[in-house]
Amino acid sequence: MKLSIRMVAVAAVLATAACAPQTSGTSSSDKDEKTGTLRVWLFQEVNNTPKEQVVDSVLAEFEKEHEGAEVTVEYIPVETRAQRIKAAFNDLGSAPDLIEYGNTDTAGYVKDGGLADVTEDFRAWDEAEDTDPTARQSVTVGGKVYGVPYFVGVRALYYRTDVFEELGLDVPKTQAELISTAKRIRAAKPELYGLAVGGAYTYGAMPFIWAHGGELATGKGGSYAAAIDSAAARKGIEAYTSLFGDDNCPAAKCAAMTGNDTITAFAAGKAAMAIGGDFSHAAVEAGTVKGAYAVVPLPGVKAGSIAPAFAGGNNLGVLKSTTHRTLAVDLMKRLASKEAQGELFEAMGFLPTFSDVRQQVAAKEAFVKPFVETLAADTKFVPASPAWAQIDAGQVLPTMFQEVVSGKKDVDSAAADAAKKMNDAFRSVG
Repeated sequence: MKLSIRMVAVAAVLATAACAPQTSGTSSSDKDEKTGTLRVWLFQEVNNTPKEQVVDSVLAEFEKEHEGAEVTVEYIPVETRAQRIKAAFNDLGSAPDLIEYGNTDTAGYVKDGGLADVTEDFRAWDEAEDTDPTARQSVTVGGKVYGVPYFVGVRALYYRTDVFEELGLDVPKTQAELISTAKRIRAAKPELYGLAVGGAYTYGAMPFIWAHGGELATGKGGSYAAAIDSAAARKGIEAYTSLFGDDNCPAAKCAAMTGNDTITAFAAGKAAMAIGGDFSHAAVEAGTVKGAYAVVPLPGVKAGSIAPAFAGGNNLGVLKSTTHRTLAVDLMKRLASKEAQGELFEAMGFLPTFSDVRQQVAAKEAFVKPFVETLAADTKFVPASPAWAQIDAGQVLPTMFQEVVSGKKDVDSAAADAAKKMNDAFRSVG
């Protein structure tokens, strides 16, 4: 086996992105070579060695079964992925055959003409039937499939067991109880945030909107209209923003906090609760609260319900320009197979996208259980529109939350302004 793995320098990435055209590419290759070099781009993780070992194992088997084919893998920085991948759509000579990409990027990459339609390949894949519906939605645009889910990430409620025991508190069973419990803790222990929240923590806020029956937008097939200003959505916004104040998480400090900031505060013992992901587990374990916390699903509005969570994660996709389509599709399936996803969980802690594999890992690792329960209860996704990239980059939702918690606008006017910005973005992409 001949395998070359190259680490990409940020400077080189930026230089490539700066020189390449940023227009949409629609070229597709009519070649389907069964030998030669297959180029793959995967994301660089904080500790990448375990991921490389899983990938190398898959590639060794792939090359063994495809004589005359070899694979080179580049691990690229997540932060500059958009420029690098979009540039590749227009530089066919140096473009990879297969890429890893964020699941919120699907619609934008499809609009750019970069991803191959693999609908029939996905349907013919016997393992695909066990992919959970939300993960499947993340690779689907306009009824067509443009990749396979690689792993999923979801959030739940981390809480300090020592603080709850000391104050004689029960674990919240509703969002109203969550809010009141957070404020009780702050009153008893003013040195702590009751529940660490962030004005820039969009994915931590979304479950409050969804739990109250609200939606970010409505529509399908690429045509969407903002729904963030609906009565139900406004109730969720009001619930979330009520957590910003001296009685829980002071707006002066918390309005600018991100999701990472809230987990950092919890791990450092500065908060009694936080909304964190399965991917936050390692950071919390490395903090001062190790051994004194537990995790449960984030409660919904009704007792016993679980708030819908955003289903984050990454996908794998074949580029339309590949000259090795059959090989690229086969490798894509192998990298995202049940076996490989199980190994990726063992190596990195990434949750599998297959429901049955998730149950298996939950049985082996106790910390996974609340996240699997959350996924099984209900998950949501962002609108499958290329406009989402504009909405996200424009900080539309964080700005809305921050305007409310700062007192600049009330919920109704802030939501109305956010809806207008979202609709402008939706219209701009047709």
